[in-house]
Amino acid sequence: MYQAGRKGSASTADLSEKALTQAVEAAVNIAKYTSVDDCSGLADKALLAMETQDLDLYHPKSLTTEEAIEIAKECEHSALDSDKRITNSDGANLDCFSGFKVYGNSHGQLVGYPSSRHSLSCVVIAGSDDQMQRDYAYDVNRDFSLLDSGVTIGQKAASEVISRLNPQKLSTMKVPVLFRADIANTIWGHFIAAISGGNLYRKSSFLMDALGNDIFPNFISIQERPHILKALASSAFDSEGVLTQDRDIISAGALQTYLLTSYSARKLGLTTTGHAGGIHNWQVTDNNIISKGSQGADFDTMLKTLGTGLLVTELMGQGVNIVNGDYSRGAAGFWVENGEISYPVSEITIAGNLDKMFKGIVAVGTDFDKHGSISTGSILIDEMQVAGQ
Repeated sequence: MYQAGRKGSASTADLSEKALTQAVEAAVNIAKYTSVDDCSGLADKALLAMETQDLDLYHPKSLTTEEAIEIAKECEHSALDSDKRITNSDGANLDCFSGFKVYGNSHGQLVGYPSSRHSLSCVVIAGSDDQMQRDYAYDVNRDFSLLDSGVTIGQKAASEVISRLNPQKLSTMKVPVLFRADIANTIWGHFIAAISGGNLYRKSSFLMDALGNDIFPNFISIQERPHILKALASSAFDSEGVLTQDRDIISAGALQTYLLTSYSARKLGLTTTGHAGGIHNWQVTDNNIISKGSQGADFDTMLKTLGTGLLVTELMGQGVNIVNGDYSRGAAGFWVENGEISYPVSEITIAGNLDKMFKGIVAVGTDFDKHGSISTGSILIDEMQVAGQ
């Protein structure tokens, strides 16, 4: 709650009237002792979603405990039976979530909607000689009926871990690097952090004052589409009740908007963009590839475009500095020669600077990964430092 420029918050897991009243009273009392901040307060009324749009996000699934266990067991057995080199499992997990989000405030806003989310995953361990590798596969969807089967996910987990057996080490060199689609979203995640209001008003981003500037090559576009039916990151309003809307984030390589909450927008003298709580369904496209026709650049095509270099399928560590853009992370993946995967590699570090990496993107594939809030294909960067043995 906000009171005369002061903010207080309290929470409860008890939804009884008494507990809710006590939570409100606690928030009011806390606000009495916090500092005045002129930028605090509710979002402007004119920006709020006063009605809820139905985005088809609620697809509950009723399962007994026994039925859920059988699905998980089928998934795990499918992986274990795929190859004798798979020696163990960290298990299969089935999760089914249903919830209801409600937001109200003293502007007269009261909106809400139900949603569901289902996921199935499997983690297995494989061994060869004295070496062991671990990998996984998963699927997630609003609609349970659209999940991959347990057999499919188990077999994919098995294929992933077997492909990583007997990895080699690389010498230190500079080479092109291809981030597989399921890893590529981390690159966009760093971009999100760099244009988020909190980092901008604190002056802790290498993309300060970058609005309108060329951040990526001119064939890159990023669009936000919050109202895609059934999508994982769809929402009619953000965490402050602000109406979400379609936006161009990057157009022809140039930055079109920051990502702002009401507070960060006031700090910067701007208007909230409806990003309290995160982004909403980013669509990343390479206009050069899309213009070539429906075939586009699938994963095999991206490997051929890479030619000889490193394919990254796993990242480790948090060595990314958003203040200056320096990037350094542990990695594993595959060495590629003449467009073909040659052998797995591990115990390497890839390094660069995000500003140069963004501008060095050669292509974004059409092998879209849609397991999260960013729909992106694999990303090919012209050159990065690879540190090995």
